[in-house]
Amino acid sequence: MGYYLKKFWALNFAAIFFCILNSVLMVVHVLMMMQMGQGLFDLDVRRFLFWMLVDTALWLVMMLANLGETYWKGRAIRAMNNEVRRDIGAMNNEVRRDIGATLLRTGYQEYHAQDTGGYLSWLTNDVKQMETLAWTPFFGVFSQLASIAGSVVALTSMHWSLLAGSVTVGVVMLVLPKLFSKKMEALGERCAREQGKGTSWLKDLLAGFDVLRFFGRAARFRTQMDQASDQIEKPQLRLTVSKAKITAGLEVVNLLCQTGLNILIGVLSIRGIILQAAMFGGGNLCGSISSGVGQLSQLRLALAASKPYFGKIRVHAGQETPGEEGALPTLDTGISIEHLGFLYDGQHPVLQDFSYQFELGKKYAIIGPSGCGKSTLLKLLLGWLPNYQGTIRIGGRDIREFTDQQLQSQMSYIEQNVFLFNSSILDNITLGEAFSQEDLDHAVQNSALINDLPQFPDGLNTIVGENGSNLSGGQKQRVALARALIHHRSILLVDEGTSALDQKNADIVEQSLLSNPDITLILVSHHLSLERKQQFDSVIELLPHRT
Repeated sequence: MGYYLKKFWALNFAAIFFCILNSVLMVVHVLMMMQMGQGLFDLDVRRFLFWMLVDTALWLVMMLANLGETYWKGRAIRAMNNEVRRDIGAMNNEVRRDIGATLLRTGYQEYHAQDTGGYLSWLTNDVKQMETLAWTPFFGVFSQLASIAGSVVALTSMHWSLLAGSVTVGVVMLVLPKLFSKKMEALGERCAREQGKGTSWLKDLLAGFDVLRFFGRAARFRTQMDQASDQIEKPQLRLTVSKAKITAGLEVVNLLCQTGLNILIGVLSIRGIILQAAMFGGGNLCGSISSGVGQLSQLRLALAASKPYFGKIRVHAGQETPGEEGALPTLDTGISIEHLGFLYDGQHPVLQDFSYQFELGKKYAIIGPSGCGKSTLLKLLLGWLPNYQGTIRIGGRDIREFTDQQLQSQMSYIEQNVFLFNSSILDNITLGEAFSQEDLDHAVQNSALINDLPQFPDGLNTIVGENGSNLSGGQKQRVALARALIHHRSILLVDEGTSALDQKNADIVEQSLLSNPDITLILVSHHLSLERKQQFDSVIELLPHRT
């Protein structure tokens, strides 16, 4: 947490300043109320009116200070929430502490071991919990400290016994909450974990909405929606109620202590040791100290509950993108595979003692029945599945020497289930990078996407919808092919990438890929015609493993 506070010290300083100013002005207001009250006791109209006017002016200042506090706290919290999600300001050689860097450093298997709903919860629910349990209490600490300090000064000017009593109460209220900090931390961790599951459940339910509606299972949708919603709300309620119980117990102790302080103020006032009007505000000042310390204790509990959310973020030093880490060197030799073997879940073999040499610029087809390891082989080449036996070399070097990002800097991967962002066709092809018009034209032409342009209302600027919902399956695959072609990767891995195309467009695309001398093509297919097989340099048939 300290990393983010330090990084935005200027914003935090402004917010802290106004938090302190508001608390001090409130103490001054209490003292002015006492002066007005004394004017009433003494029947001194001039004294009463004078302090009334001064207090009115003070309220105007307090209104402006409150506005400043709201503005600067809002800016600081917004900046820190954004920073938690993505540490945009970190330089290449600086330490990064953000969710984005953590995800980018997560391996393929580790990333896909969790449903994306869990990551969505991390980026939304968890960040909001950080705001509630960390950022807001952080500023509250300074408000309470300023209130306590101001009250101490005011009470000291009145009588030493009031200060002594308030400090005693404050110490009691400071020690008690320590007994509950670990419990709150554990509850916070449990809340984060259970809410992540609930969000994943909701995501899965929404993804299957059409299936449930098609089969008339509206009742199931409503039931599971209720259950998923409660999975999110129930742990939050548990955390809130537990915190409220602890707070209620502390407030009972605080009330008893405050009653004792009020009795002391009354005795001192009756004896004429302090202003009679001290009864109007002295109790508030004493209460500011004791309740302020109590509030500090509660804020401490909230900060303890926030630790699990920050603990999920890893610390990363140095670069994180393929270009920053150093791209894979230009290849002068192909891909060499020796005695490759892989088991899913460490138990189910899909490849065993497979060896092959893929030469640069040549075209290969991999065929075979489902479950024989075709897609697995492509993922191994991409570095996504690290726990394999045997050796894979690219450019003469073991791929274990490279990160998966470096491997992918020379590869494009097109799978059957194409993902498209909810943006324009052009953006899905270029992914936000600048390419020449010539490169774009070639990619559109060689992917056969050019034949679809008349159907798109805004051409390449047509919005594809959520995951390409406005496009057909074949159009989505053509966009994915154009995306791969325009990025000029030297190795193209295609996993049933033309399966959704009609025969005419499939022929156009495959012929374009087969005739491109700059591409090493490895294409996976369940079925290839005899004519098409003859156009590849080699056809590799994988057989299912027999136990």
